[in-house]
Order: sequence, then structure tokens, then C-alpha cells
Amino acid sequence: MEEEPARPAAPAAPTTPEGPQPAADPEPPPVDEAAPDAAAGGSRRRGRTALLIAAAAVLGLVACTCTGVLVQADREPTKLPPLSQAALAPSTGKAPKPLPADQDRRVRTDGDLRELLLKKPRGAREIEWLDGVDGWMDLATYAGNFGNPSEQFSEYVHDDFRRAAVTRWRTGATRTVEIRLIQFHQEEVLSALKGSDTGRHWAGWGREDDTDRWPVPGTGDGEVFVHNRPESVDGSPPLYSAEAHAWRGDIEMEIWVADTERIGKDQIMDLARRQMERL
Repeated sequence: MEEEPARPAAPAAPTTPEGPQPAADPEPPPVDEAAPDAAAGGSRRRGRTALLIAAAAVLGLVACTCTGVLVQADREPTKLPPLSQAALAPSTGKAPKPLPADQDRRVRTDGDLRELLLKKPRGAREIEWLDGVDGWMDLATYAGNFGNPSEQFSEYVHDDFRRAAVTRWRTGATRTVEIRLIQFHQEEVLSALKGSDTGRHWAGWGREDDTDRWPVPGTGDGEVFVHNRPESVDGSPPLYSAEAHAWRGDIEMEIWVADTERIGKDQIMDLARRQMERL
């Protein structure tokens, strides 16, 4: 341990030359030990005053509160308005007429969703192995179209999946068209928008060099995609494909086209535009 530094010595009392010394101070008067210390007495008096002021403030607040309660108790109670209000008088002027069913989108979308699908074109043939029953796809069937069905099933349960309608047909020798309308409850999440965004993301992901994309007019962020390189799925012959993704209200739209020949922009765009007009 380091030694405590030496404290400096007090300076020596100055010496005076020889000569007459000043007279010594008279002896101080005796102190009365019973007398209270002035400083301590002042401090105690100030503390006592502060306590008295604080106590007076508290008593004042209590007195005001009691007075208010007594005054309010003497008054007549205020009557509350009745729970059942009288019918309001109708305003002057004519009320707007309700929209007809063909103009009220909510009436259309709450009805038979299959009626909103594009009709099979003349000369087209139905496909027997169409997924779903009588134009409907339940959640398990719809989730089975994805790479990880169980994960997608849980995702759509979280997104308030309501129902899905589907139609599919074949034209010519090899071209197939499939259209799906997926509807959500949308109580907390804009699931139709979310589903469309996911579809557009995967349509271009990893295929940017051989995919062309264009916006669908009148849909905000709807898009069509034409893939210019054929691909083989599960060992089938290579096929060209095109797809469209858009949404309106609580409905997500998906269109898929496949053919042995390249699919033109106008062909997929026409399908997407006409389907969105029906929504």
C-alpha cells in the first residue's frame, strides 16, 4: 500500500522583535450552557413553520373537497338521457336510391362467386381433371397448388381465406387456360392485396432475363407476365407459360396460360382485362 503523503506542517507563529508586548485580550465572559444555541434555535423554528404551512395546505384541500361533496349532495340529481332514443326526424329532400344489383359490387361479390368468372369461349373444351368440385376449390385443394402445401394452408388460414372459384378450359390442340378467384374475409388484413403481391413476386423471381411484364390498365398494381423460355414440370413436355395477378376489394385474381407455343402479350392481357372488368 502506498503511504499516505505527509500532511504539510502548520506554519510557525510569527515572532515579534523584543519590545513592549500588546496587552492581552480580556478573558471572554462565561457562557451560559443552559442557553439554547441561536443558530440551532433558528433552524428548528424554520422547520416548524414549514410543517405548519404544509399541514394547513392539506387541511385546506380536505375542507374544499368536503364542501364540494356537501354542495353536490344538496343538488337535484341530473337525469341521464334514456337509452332508447326517439326516432330522428327525416331530413327534407329525397334520399338516394339504392344501387341496383348489377352496379353494387358488394352484392355481386357476396353472391355466387363462380358467376364472376369468365365464361368458356365458344369452341373451347372443358378439362376433366380440373381441381375442385363443381367450380369451387376448398382451402386444402388450393394450398395443394403450392410447393409447400402445409405451410401455405396455415398462411391462408391466418389471412382469413373465405372461398375460391375456378374455371379451366382447353383451346386448340395444346393451350390451357385456368382462372382462379380467391376471396377473403379481410377483417384485419388486406389479404387480396397481399396474395396478389406474392403472386407477382414469384412470377418474376429468378426469371427476370426471360420474362416480360406489363401493367394491367385500371387495376393499380395488377400485372401480366409472359415467360419466353419453355419449362418442363414433372417430366411433361416443355411448355411456354404466361400469367396475370391482380386484385379488387376482397378478391384476388390469378390467370395461368400454358402452350407448346409462345403466348403473346395481347392474349394474356385480354384475359386479365376482361376478368377484372367482371369484378
